[in-house]
Amino acid sequence: MNDAAKLLDQLNDRSREVFRRVVESYLANGDPVGSRTLTRDFSEKVSAATIRNVMQDLEYMGLLGSPHISAGRVPTQEGLRMFVDGLLEVGDLEATDRLAIDATLASNSQDVAGALDRIGAALSGVTRGASLVLAPKHEAPIRHIEFVSLGHDRALVVLVFSDGHVENRIFTPPPGHTPSSMREAANFLNSLVEGKTLSDVQRVIVREIAERRQQIDKLARDMVESGLAVWSGEGDTTERLIVRGRANLLDSHAEEEDLERIRILFDDLERKRDIAEFLELAEEGEGVRIFIGSENKLFSLSGSSLVVSPYMNADRKIIGAVGVIGPTRLNYGRIVPIVNYTAQLVGKLISDRS
Repeated sequence: MNDAAKLLDQLNDRSREVFRRVVESYLANGDPVGSRTLTRDFSEKVSAATIRNVMQDLEYMGLLGSPHISAGRVPTQEGLRMFVDGLLEVGDLEATDRLAIDATLASNSQDVAGALDRIGAALSGVTRGASLVLAPKHEAPIRHIEFVSLGHDRALVVLVFSDGHVENRIFTPPPGHTPSSMREAANFLNSLVEGKTLSDVQRVIVREIAERRQQIDKLARDMVESGLAVWSGEGDTTERLIVRGRANLLDSHAEEEDLERIRILFDDLERKRDIAEFLELAEEGEGVRIFIGSENKLFSLSGSSLVVSPYMNADRKIIGAVGVIGPTRLNYGRIVPIVNYTAQLVGKLISDRS
């Protein structure tokens, strides 16, 4: 049982209802909730003093806080976590939201990148947050690998995939490389790669190099290892992340501290590589995941929330993720089914157009 579930078990029915109403009201309008407001529409006849005592108990437990001197309360990060884990009621996907997302696939174009961009724009539009789409790496089987010398300190590795896709990546080869060592390295790789994807090849090569250390020339081995580092290096993730709808996080009602929070968030969004690495954590398990405030180290300073879901290809392999970033005051019950549906749609798109 996690900490949120333990806290929830400590609440009686009245405390649970007070807590739920405070959180739902806060998520709906962003304002602190006072005891008199709750008394008017509480399910049983209780006094404002009774409600006030319950709210004080919830504050003592760390579930509610007072942002100002006023009597109103708002949920803390721990309170939001407990609400999301134990009390959140996830609604059905609204028809208008489904239509807005489905409309992005009206084109019969095979341009997957363009389709993902349109989906990201639609997702940010319907959620009024910033959308993130982590596009899949190219995972077609490799047909051929070649090394090309560009000078004493620069070389090119050329990857030809079975679907005709070609990737060229520049890297620094080992000192003293020769045309013969480059040919030997390419021959070694091509004897292993046929019918395998890039991630398959990386695992095989590491094992094969260890087993054939005496058989393959040291320069050729160093060439393979240098090129292998390029395949899994930093340049991979930056281009694969699509961020849309940052302007949705600004509105005319934003207070000064909210604007500072959003400015920090924008700085975070510029570090696309960091976000891509974080979203890859979502690939560790199925289903929608919610990261609130400092639970999400990347956005901890801006106090934002991330609702994210991985998506799969036709082989049920997780190949990317989609998500929505916004303030912790998100309508989680509405956004969770939107993100879930979008992830399924992207998975189907990738499978159909592969």
